[in-house]
Amino acid sequence: MRTIVRPTTLLCGLVCGGAALLQGAPPATPPATPRKPIVERAAVTVPDPAQTGGESQSIVQIASVTYAGNKTSKCFSDHFLAKAERDSAISTSRRFHGAKLATDELYAFPLIIMTGEGDFTLLDKERENLRRFVERGGMLLASAGCSSPDWDKAFRREMALIFPAERLRPLTMSHPIFHTVYDIASLQAKKGDPKPLEGISLSGRLGVIYSQDGLNDTQHSQGCCCCGGNEITNCVDVNVNILAYALMY
Repeated sequence: MRTIVRPTTLLCGLVCGGAALLQGAPPATPPATPRKPIVERAAVTVPDPAQTGGESQSIVQIASVTYAGNKTSKCFSDHFLAKAERDSAISTSRRFHGAKLATDELYAFPLIIMTGEGDFTLLDKERENLRRFVERGGMLLASAGCSSPDWDKAFRREMALIFPAERLRPLTMSHPIFHTVYDIASLQAKKGDPKPLEGISLSGRLGVIYSQDGLNDTQHSQGCCCCGGNEITNCVDVNVNILAYALMY
């Protein structure tokens, strides 16, 4: 018969999906003295392990990715992170961290940002890594900078290669993505009606969200502008909702 010994004191810390199990050692006894049952173990206090940016594990971190070798997502504002913290229970780092699409750095983040202008081609390793990231529960928020038509074509081509069994589909305003922190009735843009957001769902969960017009919020980005594109003007609220959705689903 197998005997399972259960310690009377078990310390288990669970923060943002990570669990730590701490167990003390039984008190030392002289060799000639029979061991006595363990009655109590002292609690041990250890600091939270460091995250990518050094914040506590209770702080949500978002990454702005480098892709296609050396293209960056610098013209996507992190302003929405501060608003998310102010209007919801989400504690954020209030700034983006950098991550390379081809590396395991992605897996430290629930949401990654990808934007840019002009044509691009992802590396094979980047495609493989992005597919695994989404399949394992991560979310990609992609946005064409300045409503760039060349970036739009490249992004659609890459998504067809990465997710051949799925395709980008328009999201209606009844989708939960528009009703997490804020109830958003419509998308607003600088010029007329914007194109709907699109998404790719895996097993009923939205894993990719894409805006052809742009959710970049260049109004709060330094050194960036919309350059005549039709950027969505209520993008801050939309981005807060997307962050909440990424953490809920």
